[in-house]
Amino acid sequence: MAAYRLALMGVGVIAKAQHFPAIAANPAFDLVALASRAPVSYQGLPQFKDLDALLREGPEFDALVLCTPPQGRADLVRRALAAGKHVLMEKPPTPSVSEALTLAPAAHAAGRVLFATWHSRFNRGVAKAKELLATETLARLTVTWKEDVNRWHPGQEWVWHPGGFGVFDPTINAFSILTEIFPDRLTVATADLDFPANRHTPIAARLTLADARSPKVDATVEVDWMQRGEQTWSIEVVTESGLALTLTHGGTKLWLGGQLVIDESDTEYPAIYARFKTLLDEKRSEVDGSPLHLVADAFLIGKRHAVAPFDWDAA
Repeated sequence: MAAYRLALMGVGVIAKAQHFPAIAANPAFDLVALASRAPVSYQGLPQFKDLDALLREGPEFDALVLCTPPQGRADLVRRALAAGKHVLMEKPPTPSVSEALTLAPAAHAAGRVLFATWHSRFNRGVAKAKELLATETLARLTVTWKEDVNRWHPGQEWVWHPGGFGVFDPTINAFSILTEIFPDRLTVATADLDFPANRHTPIAARLTLADARSPKVDATVEVDWMQRGEQTWSIEVVTESGLALTLTHGGTKLWLGGQLVIDESDTEYPAIYARFKTLLDEKRSEVDGSPLHLVADAFLIGKRHAVAPFDWDAA
């Protein structure tokens, strides 16, 4: 069977670090074109300034990989689908819930596959945690998600613009894990959001969550985008039966009762493309907006706190 031909739009940090090598390693795909506002060079592939130019002047391709910022992405998805292209979206899918809700119907109407990816869900520790917790009653949940925006989004102003999510750009990774291992259960109860005086999106937040199955649960989320040194991405779970489970390093490591039982390298993006091939073969879309819903709820009910202005680290 011939490889699926891909075009990738939005050649930034995540495309170069994750999508390029994952595509290159999967014989089911052939990357044939790029679209980027800034000039890039990768394996001599043709480059186009925007989606219109790609569709009008570019080579034939089967699916569009979208790694653009979330602002404006819904329109790109709808236009690609209308042009007969399948679409894979980097997270977060769109800056609003209402926009996200329009995309699956658009894919269905076009008869194309739409895959809204959540990369943190593709760690083996997450799948095992979901299995272990399926019948458990939650007693305590502690999410600590702290990283350095200067390291992961250096100079990328879009993260501070409306619709750019701020600290919820990484936090939605934690939410994608939570909504996978506790589907249809968690809601935001309270939220305190810290906004730098010179920015439109938050730099830190503290939340409490409620669990529809466990009304007495003690569930907290603490996130910060100014963590220096070692980065922290952990989810600690204790159940009423005494099961103690911790996911660390974004879900690549799983601890049970203090013992490390899963310790794997980052295989998220190869697994994403393996799933995409399956979806394309089966002509089936996969679009789950539940992590985005938690982010939206945090903004809706959150208390806003003004904090010191943020400026990028000097190069």
